Parts: sequence; structure tokens; C-alpha cells
Amino acid sequence: MLEISHISKTFHPGTADAKTALDDVSLSVKKGDFITIIGANGAGKSTLFNAVAGSFFTDSGSILLDGEDITLMPEYKRARFIGRLFQDPMRGSAPNMTIEENLALAAGSGAWLTTVSKKEKEIFRQKLALLDMGLEDRMRQPVGLLSGGQRQALTLMMATINPPKLLLLDEHTAALDPTAAEKVLELTKKTVEENGLTCLMVTHNMQSALELGNRTVMMNAGKIIFDTSGDERAKLGVGELLEKFKEAAGKALDNDRMLLS
Repeated sequence: MLEISHISKTFHPGTADAKTALDDVSLSVKKGDFITIIGANGAGKSTLFNAVAGSFFTDSGSILLDGEDITLMPEYKRARFIGRLFQDPMRGSAPNMTIEENLALAAGSGAWLTTVSKKEKEIFRQKLALLDMGLEDRMRQPVGLLSGGQRQALTLMMATINPPKLLLLDEHTAALDPTAAEKVLELTKKTVEENGLTCLMVTHNMQSALELGNRTVMMNAGKIIFDTSGDERAKLGVGELLEKFKEAAGKALDNDRMLLS
């Protein structure tokens, strides 16, 4: 489904600031996979997502999605079939537009309220009701008035209202309070399962990385150093995962954010 083959990316090459962010990364993703990706800051997780989404072109290697080579495809074209959520709830929606208008844009039914049919409005209302946040009664309110959790839940709905071929979740609950984060994670799990989505999710929470989805990938220094699924993954706890990191990276994990999660 998604084939990432030997991609590398160095920023500021030939200068004192040169930084190899991706180092010969290969990853094969099957249709319906829900892969959690973990690693310390600077491991290359978000950079990998940027490469897949087309935020920049890689220096080498290739990226294929459903057999189509998208390695040199512009980001705006990839956005038609790749959904993405970011850590910042303020990204992914237009704050000065209403909830209804944002959903209309995401659904491709029109930019303004007057172009949305009554049938579409009712569909939006029904979908919002499933979030159990009362947003179905606030459809005419600007998105900028929503809380972080409400806005991230709405963004998730917008990214999947037309089910994408691939959904990228880049620490999409990290900026939320624990209650909101738990709610959005449950909505994520439900949305991915109900739509049969292929999903990659970056997280710093090692417990969530082992509990969510069907596969866990660990990155360090721009490389994938560990990839587990099935029975092997089911037997792992956080302690064992830390040992796997130490074995693969040659050093113990010293990222406080991950350890305290």
C-alpha cells in the first residue's frame, strides 16, 4: 500500500549546520495497518511524515502509494488522498470560519455556507453528534472558539470525512489535557476501525504505542531501529521496549518526556 524505499534527507548540506534527518529509511505498510511510531526528539518521526506528505522532496529513495510513485508529487496533490493531523490543534482548520464551513471545505462541497445543501448540513450534524461534544448544536460558531480537544476532534473528522488512502497523526493529542487526549484517542481508534483506514501515528507515550494499532516502529537518529507486530509485540511491556531501544541504539533512552509518559 505504502512503500518507502531507502529515503534520505540532509538539511543544509555542505555547511556547518548540515543535519541528516532521514538516513536510508525503508518501510512497507500494508493496507489497513495502524502503525505507532515512537522515538526521542530529533529521531526523524515528523521528518518522515513530512517526506510522505510532500513537505519537501527527499535526496534519494522513493515513495509509492497504492503503486503510484509520489516521490516528486507536490504536497497539494498528495493532500487529496493523504490526511494529516498535527500536534497543534490550531492547525488543520480555519479559525474564523464556522464549524459548518470548515466541514464543507473538507468535504469538497463548497467554501461558503450558502453553497451547502440541507442534506449536507444534516449529514454534518449527524457526524458531529457522534463526537459527543455538543458540536452539532454549534455549527454556526467559528472554530476559533472551540477548546483544543474539540478542535482536534473536528480536525480528525475533517481529515476523514472523505476517507483518505493514508492518515498521518503527528502527536495529535500531545498538546491536549489528559481528559481531552483520552477522548480524542478513542475517537481516533473508532474512526480508523470504522473506515478501515491505513494509519501512521507518532506518539511519545510508549504504553499507547503498544496498545494502539497492530504494529510499532521505533526510530533513532533518522533510522528505523525496531519494528514489531503480532505475538512479539503483544508480549512487550514498556520495560521490554526500553531494552529493545538500548539493544538497537547502543545506548539507553534518556528522553524524559517519553520516560514520564
